[in-house]
Amino acid sequence: MSEMTTIFPVSHTDDADSDRLTALLDRASTGRDDRAWSDLWTELYHNGSLEVSHPLVLPALMDMAEGDHADTAAAALHLSGALLVQADQRYETRKLRKQHAPEVGRLLAASNRWRQATADRNDYCHLLEAVLNLEGDIHWAEDLIWGIVSEEYELDCPDPDCCAAVWVIIGEQGFFSASEDHALSDEAETLPLQPATPRALDGLGRRLYESALSDGHNDVAHALTYAFGEATCPQCERRFSIVGQLVARAS
Repeated sequence: MSEMTTIFPVSHTDDADSDRLTALLDRASTGRDDRAWSDLWTELYHNGSLEVSHPLVLPALMDMAEGDHADTAAAALHLSGALLVQADQRYETRKLRKQHAPEVGRLLAASNRWRQATADRNDYCHLLEAVLNLEGDIHWAEDLIWGIVSEEYELDCPDPDCCAAVWVIIGEQGFFSASEDHALSDEAETLPLQPATPRALDGLGRRLYESALSDGHNDVAHALTYAFGEATCPQCERRFSIVGQLVARAS
């Protein structure tokens, strides 16, 4: 009796997903298709309808990051870093990061190279976020950088007897905390923030501050002194570390 060989059919769903992923990555690589990037974020990051572990994803993003188009590289690095951190948290393992260690290393090198070259403030901030996400040592870089880009944080007062919502404003409107969204009510009570002095910064705060200065983004460096400083809750008047609340929220 001859040995029977079982042949498993290729899933049409998998084929369809691969075709869609290939098409989206090809469109994104042109640097002119914002919709492709929006769809990649939606399907890879937000709802997971396309699988981040697909062998096309990180190599394709790495190729874009190592190309000559600054906007495309920044977008590829921002997405790749976010996907790796999400995978770390979702699966409680760094398996994806380890499987793609060569690509991650090259993505990190590209992030640092583009970080030193970009003049756009928001792209620069997202490249800082990408560097931190690709290094993988912290998982709250997105929250930190989101506030620098949007110029505000929405936090909770850490006092267990208060827990009031506190809006922390860092940017063109000023540097203060408020008891409600200042954009919706300019009559809200405000209290000044207490920035960290550059010489008092250490660890990550000092590293990011000095990087921003050396890269010519003095406004980002200035904003970081506030992010690593203290805010006051307008309701109970407790002072607290802004970055400390970001870490607590992400824990």
